[in-house]
Amino acid sequence: MMNKKLSWFYYFCKAILGPIFKWYYKPTVIGKENIPKEGPILIVGNHKHLYDQCLTIMSTKRGIHYMAKKEYFDDKKVAWFFKSSGCISVDRKNKDPKATNLALAVLKDGGAIGLFPEGTRNKTKEFLLPFKFGAVSMAKKSDAYLVPFGITGDYVFHSKNLTIRFGKPFKVTYLDLEQANNLLYNKVKELMEENLK
Repeated sequence: MMNKKLSWFYYFCKAILGPIFKWYYKPTVIGKENIPKEGPILIVGNHKHLYDQCLTIMSTKRGIHYMAKKEYFDDKKVAWFFKSSGCISVDRKNKDPKATNLALAVLKDGGAIGLFPEGTRNKTKEFLLPFKFGAVSMAKKSDAYLVPFGITGDYVFHSKNLTIRFGKPFKVTYLDLEQANNLLYNKVKELMEENLK
C-alpha cells in the first residue's frame, strides 16, 4: 500500500536534478506559498511538456506522488524510474479503480497527489483541453484541497518566459462533479492567462 512517504530515490533525484533543472531553464515560480505544508492535497494544472511535473516538484518541500500513464510502467527501460519516484500507474484508456484507490490512500494518509486533468499533453492549438473528472472526484471523496497551477512559456535553455503560477487551494466537497470541474478548469485557465499579461 502506498503512503505519503516517498523513497530516498525521490528525494535524491530532487536534490541532484532540481538545481540543474532550475539553472538550465530558469523558470519563474509564482505563488508557491499557496501550497499547503501539510494535509491531503491534489496539485493540478495544465500539461504542455514532459517536464511539467518537475516544476511542481521543485516548488515545494512536500513529496508528490504523480499519476503517470501506464505505458511508462510497461517499458522496462523506464519503469524502474517511475516506480522508484512514487508514481502511480494509470490506464488512460479504461477505468482504473486500482490507480484511483492508490491515490485516495495517499490522500487519506495526508499526502500529496499530482495530476494533469487534461489527461494528456496538449499538443493542439487549443489554449486548454477539457478536463477529465478524476481530480475533482478524488478531491470530493477525500475532502482534499485542490491546488491549481498554470504553466506557460517554453522549455528552452535559460528560458525567458517559462512560468508556473499556483493559485490558492480550495475544496469542492459540497459541489457536484460538473460544478467542481468547471471551477477547477476556470481557475487553471485564469492562472495561465495571468502569466501572459
